[in-house]
Amino acid sequence: MQASRFTAVITALSLAALTTLAQAAEPIKIGLSGPFTGGSSSMGVSMRDGVRMAADEINKAGGVLGRQIQLVERDDEAKNERGVQIAQELINREKVVATVGFINTGVALASQRFYQEAKIPVMNNVATGTAVTHQFDNQPDNFIFRNAAHDSIQAPMIVEEAITRRGFKKVAILADSTNYGQLGREDLEKALMAKGVKPVAVEKFNVKDVDMTPQLLKAKEAGAEAVLTYGIGPELAQIANGMTKLGWKVPMIGSWTLSMANFIDNAGPGGEGARMPQTFIQEPTTPKRQSFIISYLKTFSPKNNRIDSPVSAAQGYDSVYLLAAAIKQAGSTEGVKIKAALEDLKAPVEGVVTTYNKPFSKTDHEAITANIPVFGEVKGQRVVYAYEADQKVASQVRVKK
Repeated sequence: MQASRFTAVITALSLAALTTLAQAAEPIKIGLSGPFTGGSSSMGVSMRDGVRMAADEINKAGGVLGRQIQLVERDDEAKNERGVQIAQELINREKVVATVGFINTGVALASQRFYQEAKIPVMNNVATGTAVTHQFDNQPDNFIFRNAAHDSIQAPMIVEEAITRRGFKKVAILADSTNYGQLGREDLEKALMAKGVKPVAVEKFNVKDVDMTPQLLKAKEAGAEAVLTYGIGPELAQIANGMTKLGWKVPMIGSWTLSMANFIDNAGPGGEGARMPQTFIQEPTTPKRQSFIISYLKTFSPKNNRIDSPVSAAQGYDSVYLLAAAIKQAGSTEGVKIKAALEDLKAPVEGVVTTYNKPFSKTDHEAITANIPVFGEVKGQRVVYAYEADQKVASQVRVKK
């Protein structure tokens, strides 16, 4: 009788051990959503490739908590309604423990509430609208994080470049009609107001517009000495091309999206000299950046050895390492525990953009601070450092202040 009981206990313990091992072997599902087709795809695909690289490196090194990372990828097509569908699918059917991505501010704002309700952390690695991480400030816990330079950092940089550094007195703003464009336009106007400057023209355009002549003529007639932009590559190229057609060439200074390949390639000579804030420029200024660039080019073989959207790729890569560090520290894939770990990361995380030293806190979910971005300039069909001093600073370890 005692022997049979002993056997039963051993069997039960063995089954429990096998169950634990099976659970440990289950992959850690992380959602990955962005626009992999359409006008925003150069950002989305570059971000996705950076995320894939990081996940592959982590998995080859043994994974996290002895488990492999499994990316569950979805193309949101830069559409708010598609982003909402994906969020619900990733949460309810795929059972992701966290998600990375969001290129478009509007898609992020439409989709994030589902992750917030499910207590699943979101790592925005490209969307820059200032409101993105503040959408749930009225709630006791916020599950929305970001490792991209938000617009409240970029807009003052753009204005500082135009008004203080380059001395322009009259500037026009051209922004697209999306949440991204209009929220960015508001941030630009606030930054100009702080300098005592009112734009001589504020014009709006729609995604897929191909003729910017009416907006440009108003800016020209108002005497604009520079055009400040908030939009994405294809339409920004139409602005540059429109100026060329009008025979009116003034500097374009805008948000980081002026670095997109589909701006640079479609604008051609008209895009030369455009300047924009960048968290990462495709130059090997540190050993980490050098290894990232070499690995990216070897893995994905982009045209002309140029990453379509270097910022998106680097931030996508870093977002996975930040999440992995939090999961490891938490010793768990529970959303509440991952969130708590992100808010109190004990060890620095070496990324491509920067070394993240306590990047987040309970009240601050922004990993990028104003000391990190530099100015890039389109030169010879690629983005280079606009200022030599910035290049020298980039060769040093950059940390959040």
